[in-house]
Amino acid sequence: MKSPRKSLTEGPILKTLTMLALPIIGVNLLQTGYQLVDAFWVGRLGANAVAAVSISFPINFLLISLSSGFAFAGAILVAQYAGAKNIKMVNHVARQTLLMAFLISLIVSIVAYIFSPQILNIVGVEEIIFDEANLFQRTIFIGLIFNFGFIMFQSLLRGVGEVKIPLYINGATLLLNFFLDPLFIYGWGPIQAYGVTGAAVSTLVTQFLSIAVGMYILFKGTTEIKLSMKAFSFDWPLLKKAFKLGFPSSIEISARALGLTLMTVLVARFGTEVLAAYGVGSRLISFVVILSLGLSKACTTLVGQNMGAKRIDRAEKTTYYSSVIGFVSLSIVGLIFFLFAEPLTRAFLTGDDHVVEMGVDFLKITSLSFGFMGLQMSIIGALRGSGNTISSMILTIIGIWAIQFPVAWFLSSHTALGYNGLWWSFPISNVIPALITLGWYKTGKWKNKNLVHASQES
Repeated sequence: MKSPRKSLTEGPILKTLTMLALPIIGVNLLQTGYQLVDAFWVGRLGANAVAAVSISFPINFLLISLSSGFAFAGAILVAQYAGAKNIKMVNHVARQTLLMAFLISLIVSIVAYIFSPQILNIVGVEEIIFDEANLFQRTIFIGLIFNFGFIMFQSLLRGVGEVKIPLYINGATLLLNFFLDPLFIYGWGPIQAYGVTGAAVSTLVTQFLSIAVGMYILFKGTTEIKLSMKAFSFDWPLLKKAFKLGFPSSIEISARALGLTLMTVLVARFGTEVLAAYGVGSRLISFVVILSLGLSKACTTLVGQNMGAKRIDRAEKTTYYSSVIGFVSLSIVGLIFFLFAEPLTRAFLTGDDHVVEMGVDFLKITSLSFGFMGLQMSIIGALRGSGNTISSMILTIIGIWAIQFPVAWFLSSHTALGYNGLWWSFPISNVIPALITLGWYKTGKWKNKNLVHASQES
């Protein structure tokens, strides 16, 4: 096994935080590229083909949210044991959480494959595209074991501070996907044309290659983690601990995913034009979410390692720096969005000035509260890193389900604001939850959670 890189429990916090966050942000941006590549090639098959692929987004987003939550458990435990310099437990946790990921993904994959038609009926797929959508979705379901496994691989590497390798793998497979998509969609030589399903086949191939490379890296010991086949057996007490850590995170991220769907339902009541304006605004805001998520995950790793090393002071400083960076940088981004709301909106909308005007209003109303999103996401990342995943789950659910949706419904339905009430729910649900999260963090109760030293593993 390679000797550890520079420890995350010493040295300049600000530089370390930045060096962790930037590649994570890059990975998140590359992963959104898969959707763009599929849309680029499938779009040439016509509107029905695009609809068949598009309908899968909320389904897949929910499943990825589920796997991401459990992956956080691997990242948190690995980070804390790495901080405690307990490499034996780092490897043991990596083995167990990979087993957990493969086991959960196998169950989910089988159930989802069997009930794919029923799932598509629930989301309201029209009969004209049902067969294509079902075949596409079932192909995606087959690949869940590769997808879940690679998400866990990335989290484990992030736990030991290795964030560049996932960036390189994602970049390479995205490029490969761009060339495989037309081969499987349209066919070439001996390769059969699969139409819409070809995009799913291409994704399946690249997901398999991603996890294959990932497992090679883990077994070779390229990073601080080195696995061996002889040690693969179930450690039920550790799996129980990982499940208790991961399940709240899965609920938290799934609540966000379901929240997007519910907000779309609220918006859709006001017609196609408002929905179009919301769609453009949401697409722009998703870029801000990617930035805040990258910083949050970096904070989770850094706080986790320092908690494992019993460096509570550095964990606190990390949270402070991350919160300040998140608030200031996203406030600047928000100011840019506010000042250039119209050209940004027109980049995605052309020809309908009324819809553009609604999109501009949406951006201007929401943008100046972006800093509070960065603040809350940083603290949520710190809470996760310390092992307080239940607290982060509760705080997130409060923000989305107890504040944003009731406010969005009330302002849009029972005030003169109309659809603008939907827009105002965004800054309200950015500011108030951020202040609640900051208040809870300031109590210091998060410091009492100790995953590594609570038992005597060695």
